Amino acid sequence: MAKEFSYDFYHSKEWQKTRELVIQKRHGLCERCLAKGIIKTGNTVHHKIELTPENINDPRISLGLDNLQLLCRDCHADVHRRWKGSDRYELDEWGNVVYQE
Repeated sequence: MAKEFSYDFYHSKEWQKTRELVIQKRHGLCERCLAKGIIKTGNTVHHKIELTPENINDPRISLGLDNLQLLCRDCHADVHRRWKGSDRYELDEWGNVVYQE
């Protein structure tokens, strides 16, 4: 789930426009799957450098196309599992990463 500090950002017009641009530029396909020769729809625009309260106002991080990639739910969950070193991260019905206790 989006963290409280990022709620307004993810509901901003700037993010919505950037998200749609990423989906369009990637032709709606998961970038990680495509690199493996698998055609799968991407539905989550992922920040390679995770957003923090310190960098959320830096457009190179929050809106920069070089920091964004389109992923399917499985790949997005896999990225977060590797980041956190745990299988306790899953996706909710909207594709948000949530911690499972």
